[in-house]
Amino acid sequence: MDRYSHSMPNTSRTKSAVVTGAFSYSGVYIARRLLEKGIEVRTITGHPQRPNPFGNEVQAFPYSFDDPTALERTLRGSQVLYNTYWVRFPFGSTTYDTAVDNSLILFECARRAGIERIVHVSIANPSLDSPFPYFRGKAEVEEAITRSGLSYAIVRPTVLFGGSDVLINNIAWLLRHFPVFAIPGTGEFPMQPLHVDDQARLCVEAGASDQNMTFDAAGPETYSFAEIVSMVREAVDSRSVLIKVPVHIALNLARLSSLIAGDVVLTKDEMRGLIAGMVVSEEPPRGKTSFREWLHSNADTLGRNYASELDRHYRSGRAFPFNETQ
Repeated sequence: MDRYSHSMPNTSRTKSAVVTGAFSYSGVYIARRLLEKGIEVRTITGHPQRPNPFGNEVQAFPYSFDDPTALERTLRGSQVLYNTYWVRFPFGSTTYDTAVDNSLILFECARRAGIERIVHVSIANPSLDSPFPYFRGKAEVEEAITRSGLSYAIVRPTVLFGGSDVLINNIAWLLRHFPVFAIPGTGEFPMQPLHVDDQARLCVEAGASDQNMTFDAAGPETYSFAEIVSMVREAVDSRSVLIKVPVHIALNLARLSSLIAGDVVLTKDEMRGLIAGMVVSEEPPRGKTSFREWLHSNADTLGRNYASELDRHYRSGRAFPFNETQ
């Protein structure tokens, strides 16, 4: 497997790029960095009718997985596809299998449209024999990219923070609103948080290279889950009591929190994946942003608003805020 290359990228060839999900979370940061480089950006989104945070700088098109001809037309004329498309959990008719199938349609349309390079956002530690369907599906998509014949970069982030992320931000929200916060098991499982703009930087750098590459994207610091919760609790000046509970009790409490929040706070597989240490990397960290320093700088705003996954992807009538103070 090719790993990350330190060769000088060729930034002059990319005039136009397509970013999937540029109105959502991580895609916003990728699109912003591309625009700063003077690259024309289009986005493919599940909600093209939402307010455009980029004004007329980014033109929006629907995913159109059921109309490959339209999807191909959207991609035509661009050199690089930055793909953030995936599903966090099955919901309604959307499953991991459909997400894999949609990804394959997207890559084939990219090939037919003349896209020269795909930069794909995957996940750390994907595996075709993983006990976690999220990670299995990610591995299937990676395999399809490597077989596509297109130039590619596969970026494997650990766990993202910054802006309205659905983990760190929502931990802060829970700590601000509940008198007790349950930590599953011992809480000693490791996490290596990566700032979302560090991921965007790595993706844009990878898009400007000519080499096929697959690499982890992890932050410079590793903490246990319990340490992260304690750090966030202190930063937001929460009085919530931290208690360690058996995993099955933590899952039941997560379901109760989901009912209160009107969202899916944490799934069983996500909790199992965290406990199994799936969001750390054995490679040298490529993120530059210190989680501890960022937490100190953003304590006043962190967790003030709940970041809803269902609002972001399934409730089309609501806009998703992405601004972040740093």
